[in-house]
Amino acid sequence: MTLTTITPELPRDRWGRPLVTPPDGGKPVPYTRCTKFVDALEDKYNLSKWQQRMVALGLVGRSDLQLAVAAHRDDKGKLNKIVDEAMEEARAGAAATIGTALHSLTEAFDRGEQMPSYPDTYRADLNAYATATKPLKMLPEYIERFMVHDPLRIGGTPDRIVELAGRRYIADLKTGSVDYAIGKIAQQLAVYAHSVTYDHVTGTREPVEGVDQDTAIVIHLPAGTGTCELISVDIAAGWEAVQLSAKVRAWRSRKNLHAPLDAVAVARRARALELIDAADHPDDLNDVYRDHVDVWTDDLTVAGAARKAELTGN
Repeated sequence: MTLTTITPELPRDRWGRPLVTPPDGGKPVPYTRCTKFVDALEDKYNLSKWQQRMVALGLVGRSDLQLAVAAHRDDKGKLNKIVDEAMEEARAGAAATIGTALHSLTEAFDRGEQMPSYPDTYRADLNAYATATKPLKMLPEYIERFMVHDPLRIGGTPDRIVELAGRRYIADLKTGSVDYAIGKIAQQLAVYAHSVTYDHVTGTREPVEGVDQDTAIVIHLPAGTGTCELISVDIAAGWEAVQLSAKVRAWRSRKNLHAPLDAVAVARRARALELIDAADHPDDLNDVYRDHVDVWTDDLTVAGAARKAELTGN
């Protein structure tokens, strides 16, 4: 009897973040999912409008959902569920389901595995995929391989690393429109191009030699169209955006941006500044400090020193 070793799934926390052992060892820590990290700069206007349209269409033919909205208008949790059901009614979730299925089928194809049975409706899609990707050499060891970028604590899984004309590229399969999401895609693929593979069982990392860090490839397979094309993506520009995303995320996590306002203290500091400007002798400055020491700040110290220099000529 042949025993098959099953590799444990990558551990995740309750928010779905991958748990990664730090490079120097220790307890696994949560890394940000790549798709989440690059969200920081994404313009979600068109996505938001699409979601709103889907909810509207889903509610049109469902009087039960319309009634539920009226009955639970003050219950955010139930309204969220109603919205989800309305979007499903409008088949907003169908595209995601089909996209996931096409990812699985193309993965089996690229691994050289026997293809499972699937609806003839999507046979043209798979044929188009096979034709479009023929120039690419698929590297089986890098199909759906989890990677990490330790400096930014990002983890994610590119669909493929491929070879074309002797050079390696990050390649990702997209089954929906790429027009509005191309900025996010450029960032995502740039992160992968700067990442290393990670084995969650052993906690070890291995660099992928020779991956192009200027250009990546999107395999665009719009579901149900029977077409597929290869798209070049500028990930050098994407990497610039990743640096901006890191700054945006750091700024968003800042604390102590607000505090109760002590209007009396503000007024007293303003009065202290007026007295410093009006001082006729260095001793006057000492009096200002003594009378306002409880609200004294560094900017008053600077102002006092400047006025003293004016009075003494030093």
